[in-house]
Amino acid sequence: MAKLVKKKKKRKLGGFSSGSTGKIESPLRPYGVMKRPPCGNACPNHNPIRKMLVTIQKFEDREIPKDQALEQAFYTFMERTPFPSVSGRVCPHPCETNCNRNEKEGAVRINKVERFIGDYGLKKKLLPKKLTEETKSQKIAIVGSGPGGISCAYHLARRGYKVTVFEAFPKTGGMLRYGIPYYRLPADILDAEINRVIDMGVELKLNTAVGTDVMMDDLRKEFDAIFIGIGAHKGYKLRIEGEDAENVYTGTDFLHKINSGEKVDVGDKVVVIGGGDTAIDAARVARRLGAEATILYRRTKAEMPAIDEEIDGALAEGVRIDFLAAPMEIYKDGDKATGMKCQKMELGEPDSSGRRRPVPIEGETYDLEFTTLIPAISQEPDFNGFDNLIEGRDWIKVDDKFKTKEDDLFSGGDNVNLGLVIDAIYHGRRAAEAIDEKFGGEVMKAEPENPTIIKTDKMKLGFYEKIQPAEVTELSPDDALKSLEVEIMSTFTEEVALGESKRCMSCGFCFECTTCWSYCQDNAVIKPLERGIPYTFKLEFCTGCKKCEENCPSGYIDMR
Repeated sequence: MAKLVKKKKKRKLGGFSSGSTGKIESPLRPYGVMKRPPCGNACPNHNPIRKMLVTIQKFEDREIPKDQALEQAFYTFMERTPFPSVSGRVCPHPCETNCNRNEKEGAVRINKVERFIGDYGLKKKLLPKKLTEETKSQKIAIVGSGPGGISCAYHLARRGYKVTVFEAFPKTGGMLRYGIPYYRLPADILDAEINRVIDMGVELKLNTAVGTDVMMDDLRKEFDAIFIGIGAHKGYKLRIEGEDAENVYTGTDFLHKINSGEKVDVGDKVVVIGGGDTAIDAARVARRLGAEATILYRRTKAEMPAIDEEIDGALAEGVRIDFLAAPMEIYKDGDKATGMKCQKMELGEPDSSGRRRPVPIEGETYDLEFTTLIPAISQEPDFNGFDNLIEGRDWIKVDDKFKTKEDDLFSGGDNVNLGLVIDAIYHGRRAAEAIDEKFGGEVMKAEPENPTIIKTDKMKLGFYEKIQPAEVTELSPDDALKSLEVEIMSTFTEEVALGESKRCMSCGFCFECTTCWSYCQDNAVIKPLERGIPYTFKLEFCTGCKKCEENCPSGYIDMR
């Protein structure tokens, strides 16, 4: 009689019995796949935030001396920006807005840790590292010493180029120096970070305006490439009658005068028009000069483009904000403006910017008296000497390598489009990379290099201990108003910065938590002997149980 053979049923893909072992198998295998964290992705310069935070977070686990870890964190940031102390003070930190930790108890205070790391570098007198000791034959001119120009100079100097910076004003910094009050960005911090770049062998020519003191055609004969970073120092006019009065200043002009040390008599009632950072800064400066300050803004607080913490700081210091109001007419008495008729507004349909359009409410107006009026509605570059680069109604146009329509001219910063300080830093860095590529250097890499953004749906938030964000120490409003120069916000102490770094979840990358190693019953996970190296896998031992992927807190492991 024939022996009956019982056929095994085929299992669906994803799991089947491994014979006598009884283990569940699948054809899928684990791979460590680094994803882009949302903080670094949201940063316009794509700063290596995760790497910086984890470096100082894990110094004890990796048996690295604390000072060595802090130095590593400093040089991690210096890979992309020469301005960690500056950015740590003035950047509106979109990195924090996008931090995955927001879905627990609040974002990591990345900006404040960056500031601590930057100040640590200044305190320890850490010097930039060059990428080569070779001195290139090409000479590069930088027009403007703002964040874009200095960033470009820094990255070119690192690559061995001979760089000369031309600055029209008596001091370096551009809008960083002449557009941001010292209580937010002290001059000594700005000087220290810029001088660190100049000391790399960069030649600096102050009080030299390209287009007036030296012509662009002459520069093009002497230099092999030129980066134009002239910024946007001209304030927009209101274009209403009466603004030619002697006590009416644009926001940029007013802040420039103050930061240049000029004495400006603003009287006792200042009105500022606008909703951006310049408007907030002008109003807070006016309070420090002893005046009442009122901001007129045609939308609501929700639409204000200024940094939220700066708006809140202004309100705490007694600045009044009249929302949904716009200027109509300026009253004059001789050469001075004395007041203004204001139109009440309401919000209508969204405009091209996505914000709801302010619409006048018919018949609803009111008068506002002042001793000084400061329109801070926007700003533009002074294109004297650069007119040939303007295209139509646009400013200087550049391609994805920040090259203008002229082959040897590159540009970036506010003269391309108004943006954040970190935008200008990014423009300068990428232009430097393009210039290096032009002269036979490394080919520019596309950004972002890894477009996969890790989100919390791929992570295990429950793994992470709940830690409240560190408190930020700042002066009381009464103390803050006593000086134009005393910094209102303190840098984190070392202890606080190290504690805050521990809140980073290393989203999308292995932080050696041992979870995958602990769950694997097949000895397929390799724990590296050297600390700081991601875990790897012996795929020939793996049965595809997926436990490593399912329990990886940071979302680093993919099964495929």
